Amino acid sequence: MDKLDEISHKRKKAHQKFLTLKSKVYESFLQMEQAAYADGALPRKTKELIAIGISVQMDCESCMQWHIDQAAACGATQQEILEAVEIGIEMGAGRVTVSARFALEVMERAFSPHKAPQASAPTRSRGIYPVDPIHPVLAVSIQ
Repeated sequence: MDKLDEISHKRKKAHQKFLTLKSKVYESFLQMEQAAYADGALPRKTKELIAIGISVQMDCESCMQWHIDQAAACGATQQEILEAVEIGIEMGAGRVTVSARFALEVMERAFSPHKAPQASAPTRSRGIYPVDPIHPVLAVSIQ
C-alpha cells in the first residue's frame, strides 16, 4: 500500500469509526461540509480549488488528497488544480513578507539617528548577555 492509499484507508476507517460511535460533533461536521461545498454563488469546483490552496497552506496531506480528488471529480483540470496549489504556496510566502515588514521596522529603529530608548538594556550575568529579556533562552554566551 503506497502513501496515498494509506491516507485514504485511514480516512475511511476513521470516518466509519466516528459514524459507528454516533459522534454528534462529527455528524455536524459532515453536515457543515455538505453545506459548505454545495453549489451556490460559487460552484463546488471553485470551492474545492479554494480548499486545495488552504490544504497546501495547512500542510494537510489528507486534505490535499481529498480536495484534489474532489476537484478533479467536479471537472477541474490539472492546470486549475496546479494553480490552486500555487496559491497555497504564495499564501505561505506571503505570511513571511509580514515578518519581513516587521524586521524592516526594527532595522529602521536600530539604525535611526534618533533611536527610541530601549525598555531595558541587557545585563551581564556569568558571561551571558540576554538577547531578549522576554525570551531568556535566546542568549549569547561571552567567553
